[in-house]
Amino acid sequence: MDILHEVERSFGRKRGILNAPRTLDLDLIDYDGRVERGPPVLPHPRVQDRAFVLLPLADVAPAWVHPVTRLSLRQLIDQLPQKDREATVAF
Repeated sequence: MDILHEVERSFGRKRGILNAPRTLDLDLIDYDGRVERGPPVLPHPRVQDRAFVLLPLADVAPAWVHPVTRLSLRQLIDQLPQKDREATVAF
């Protein structure tokens, strides 16, 4: 996490205000299916709620399975609200 935070700092990220806009935000989503209480917490504690994480993940790791819930990536995406899926735009 220290290395990720250093990379964020090198791009001008300033920490302090929770959920403030940021120049770069790096998160560790999963590490070889490990389940860890942290730090860092693995898998990321809100990965299943974030279309902006799950939809791109489907492009790079379509067979990924959540290591705690054992739900497939497709199942997790299907559980997201439609408005969240539509709001996530591919670049």
